[in-house]
Amino acid sequence: MTDREREYEPKIYLLPNLMTAGNLVCGFVAIVSIIKAIDVGGIAELELSKEYFIRAIWFILAGCLFDVLDGRLARLGGQESPFGREFDSIADIVSFGVAPALLVMSVILNEFSDRFSILVASVYLVCGGMRLARFNCISAKGALSSKNFKGFPIPAAAGLISSLTLFVLWAEGERDLIRWRHAFLALMLFLSFLMISSIPYPSFKKVTWNTHRPLPWMVGLIIIVLVTATNTEWMPALLFVAYLLYGLLVRPFISKRLRREIETEMMSYEGGPEEEEGSGSGGVTALGTDR
Repeated sequence: MTDREREYEPKIYLLPNLMTAGNLVCGFVAIVSIIKAIDVGGIAELELSKEYFIRAIWFILAGCLFDVLDGRLARLGGQESPFGREFDSIADIVSFGVAPALLVMSVILNEFSDRFSILVASVYLVCGGMRLARFNCISAKGALSSKNFKGFPIPAAAGLISSLTLFVLWAEGERDLIRWRHAFLALMLFLSFLMISSIPYPSFKKVTWNTHRPLPWMVGLIIIVLVTATNTEWMPALLFVAYLLYGLLVRPFISKRLRREIETEMMSYEGGPEEEEGSGSGGVTALGTDR
């Protein structure tokens, strides 16, 4: 290796990239589980395939958790790097692009023609890829904000699609899922638009282990965690829907003071103009990434 090659050799930090690798593996296992579900009959043999579909959903959601951890660890240790950003995007397109698109196409959109369902899933996948590419371009120019995402983050989109699919499988049981096809069709297209839009969504990057909150906030958070842990069939979907609606319908109409109280640490808030783009480098943010 020449001196010039050594100079441009990227730094690879162990822990953040290990979390990113975990995200990538979760996406791959989710895809394998969906393929197995299709092999045993897919939605037509839901009694046999349901276990594989649910396993895929939980691996996608686990990928969201790994995506949160990689960026947190990178910032905590000052280990943000261009390699981490690129690796994170590769993992994201697998776990939050290919896997959820294949999941919904196999469970719900299969009621449409093959060509149409592939088209809709492809639109979601392409928009997710474009969002990741836009993020990397802006990040390379150092023009990122530390508070907001520009558009709906792709991990949140994947989490919303997967958790709603989990809810439908739980609520419908072995019954016909055809009634949901138009709702999921609209959702996939709407999320595709949101991902490449300029609508700001909070990143919650300033929420750290040092964040101060009054006792009622802590009690409420504990209750949410307990309710989620005991109602895994529907509570994750409710949380992702709440995040979607908050950025779209609530956030634009509340005061900046209340917005800061909800999204950041009040006692250590650094004043300044509202920023517009998501931040990060290794892959963290609200619900899983800064993508």
